[in-house]
Amino acid sequence: MLMDIEKTLLDEAAIGKRVRELAEQIAADYAGKDLLMVCVLNGAAVFYIDLLMDMQIPLEMNFIRVSSYGAGTESSGTVRILYDLEADITDKHVLIVEDIIDSGRTLKRLSKLLKERGAASVKCCCLLDKPSRRAVEMQADYVGFSVPDEFLVGYGLDYNGKYRNLRFIGTLKPEIYE
Repeated sequence: MLMDIEKTLLDEAAIGKRVRELAEQIAADYAGKDLLMVCVLNGAAVFYIDLLMDMQIPLEMNFIRVSSYGAGTESSGTVRILYDLEADITDKHVLIVEDIIDSGRTLKRLSKLLKERGAASVKCCCLLDKPSRRAVEMQADYVGFSVPDEFLVGYGLDYNGKYRNLRFIGTLKPEIYE
């Protein structure tokens, strides 16, 4: 796996430090509120678990799985819900936890859907933000890192289902995905 990596963009220490900072900020902002953290599977799972383990407030966990990529490296523009929430979100403060915001389509669709379901509020926390790729108006409330327009893997991000288990975020050698 490591032989396929062209370069490391964010190492394990930098990611861990930023996750702890985000957890502290989110915990302070949601203190005393009924918080439901929604993990967008599969990519955000690693970030989600690390984030909530560093939060020192009561919260609920839930999961949703959506797809907009298929087997390629670019968003198809179509967002499909593959696994829906099990929780009633009425009057709860919902924090969507996403691995990366690229086009913004997935997050925009999810935010709208959860608001329509009666959430008291809907905000988003993403580990990575690629503002140069935005196709719709969408901004996360909490951002780990702003990253360049490169295809990234590791720490939950994948290429064809692989590389999620790397402890860092890096770029693949172009010959792997071209």
